[in-house]
Amino acid sequence: MKIEHKKVSAELQTARWIKMRRICGYGAALAVTPYLLIKLAWSLGYFIPTEQMGDVSWRAINAATAVLAAIGILLAVAFTRPWGERLPAWLIAFPVWVGTGLLVPMLVLAPVLGPAAMTRDQEAGAADVWVYEQFFVMVSLVGIGICLPLAFAGYAKTRWPEAFGDSIDYSRLPGNTWVLQHTLSRLVGAGCILLGTIKVFWAAGGTLGMDPARLDDRDVWWHLLTFSTGAWSIAGAWGLLVLTSRRGSQRFLYPMALAWISSGMLFSYNLFSAIRTDSQFSPEYPLLRMLTTEAGIILGVMMIMIILLVLHDRRRAL
Repeated sequence: MKIEHKKVSAELQTARWIKMRRICGYGAALAVTPYLLIKLAWSLGYFIPTEQMGDVSWRAINAATAVLAAIGILLAVAFTRPWGERLPAWLIAFPVWVGTGLLVPMLVLAPVLGPAAMTRDQEAGAADVWVYEQFFVMVSLVGIGICLPLAFAGYAKTRWPEAFGDSIDYSRLPGNTWVLQHTLSRLVGAGCILLGTIKVFWAAGGTLGMDPARLDDRDVWWHLLTFSTGAWSIAGAWGLLVLTSRRGSQRFLYPMALAWISSGMLFSYNLFSAIRTDSQFSPEYPLLRMLTTEAGIILGVMMIMIILLVLHDRRRAL
């Protein structure tokens, strides 16, 4: 009787995951469509809100983000269909890692950053059409930022069950990499805490390491993004340290999700900061800006490597 009850419960839970996966997958595809259309228009030189965005470099960036949006739509559809489970793991995991790192932190900031961006660009002389474009961009980003991670969670639940469930002590498993994970996580965690502390200090108004001539360039947008980077860096350090402790956590998913999002954020945001055309106008001294940016990219890559080691050992243990 108990066995049958557990079987029915498991089937109902599986059905709920599949339903969520399909609804959120199609929702993500629909949400990102306006963003894709706007980015394509900007790439081709139509409806450009400011003269600066007509430059070749900005049009190239918009073309690249249009490609990312198209990939997001394909991934969202793949999460809803059985054929998506047959795709190579790296083809799914890498773009979702980058995408969740870009989008999830932005969800918290969107209600403030959206109006702040509109106000800033209007003061800079942006065309009136920019207000409507920015609205659709924000709606798309929030929509895909909510729907895509949920669709991926349903997909991963089926394909990679080792990423869910409770903590597993695999430190005695033959051939495990726990010692390597333990050592690396402490080094990387210390780096994340140091980077996060610096970012939070700057976001709170600290001027050490800032160019005095550019202190007035620190607007709301800069303060919030800097604080977000610092907060996620520290949160990711905690998640990573919990994942690689011998006892771990009673709920494995939460620290793993924090470390996953944090690593993707550190990699993607800092990579974008390194290649964007206006990064030279940041208020930090150039050497410090370069060091913190490169450190964020390296820490993000190291974090995801440790996460992959943890998931590999969990799959072997299961």
